[in-house]
Amino acid sequence: MNYPDYPFTPQRFEVRPGIAMSFLDEGPRDGEVIVMLHGNPSWSYYWRHLVLGLRDPASGKGYRCIVPDHVGMGLSDKPDDAAGAARTYDYTLQSRIDDLDALLKHLRIDGDVTLAVHDWGGMIGFGWALKNAAPGGANVAGGRMPEATAARVKRLVILNTAAFPLPRAKPMPWQLTFGRDWKLGALMIRGFNAFAAGAARQGVVRPMPADVRAAYLAPFDSWAHRIATLRFVQDIPLSPADRAWPLVEASGRRLHEYADRPCFIGWGLRDFVFDRHFLDGFTTALPGAQVQAFEDAGHYVLEDKHEVLVPAIRAFLDAHAL
Repeated sequence: MNYPDYPFTPQRFEVRPGIAMSFLDEGPRDGEVIVMLHGNPSWSYYWRHLVLGLRDPASGKGYRCIVPDHVGMGLSDKPDDAAGAARTYDYTLQSRIDDLDALLKHLRIDGDVTLAVHDWGGMIGFGWALKNAAPGGANVAGGRMPEATAARVKRLVILNTAAFPLPRAKPMPWQLTFGRDWKLGALMIRGFNAFAAGAARQGVVRPMPADVRAAYLAPFDSWAHRIATLRFVQDIPLSPADRAWPLVEASGRRLHEYADRPCFIGWGLRDFVFDRHFLDGFTTALPGAQVQAFEDAGHYVLEDKHEVLVPAIRAFLDAHAL
């Protein structure tokens, strides 16, 4: 399939035995590394405009853009998680963090990075920072990050995401509850691609062109290929009873430790999930962040506002060189 504005050649890496992850590695090999992490139900396609705006040295300094498709998403393999399946994968936040760690080690990226995160990418990215903060790579439930390790994450680009539990003042959207907790919701997501199709229409203020919307939906073309979109919803942590809770709680408790690093926040205010409650959570923890919030943009803020955000993010990165 031809994906509009995606003139890239994805690479593949066996992130686990028999399971390949697709990823982009664009820009000069010696460029400052920007790790872009998508969420659900999108894939590396979401970041295409930013990759095009950062990788090319002709427009200034070229950045090295590392953009994975999480397992089960985009052009990555989509294994089952049922016992006895030929290839099994545990669709959890911890698995995503481990996969990111394996990819960066495979690429021998062991120095400073910038995290650019959207949706679930926020918890994957900040969870990766927690994983790498502890001696020996263990997960951390409390305390401060060792400065030498924390310094690997030098800059942050935060777009409509979370790195902390659902704010107390924010009700859980019924659409997510329906998909997370109800069998009928699961059937709608896997049988009718309701989550991805709904996001492609409701996640923007400026309607996507038909070919762009088709590109967002293309990887999720069958029951088998929609497993990750459902499992991401089912993995949303709301209490200590949920597997992802310890990581999300620890990340939120320690988010303020990034306040000394340059941070750019781009936010679509018409996001019914990651709304002003989440934006306020980030600006409270990171009071020095440069913020551009848009009343006329939704969850897929880079779709609605890439003409504004891409040059703004490049200017931010250029101004805060590593």
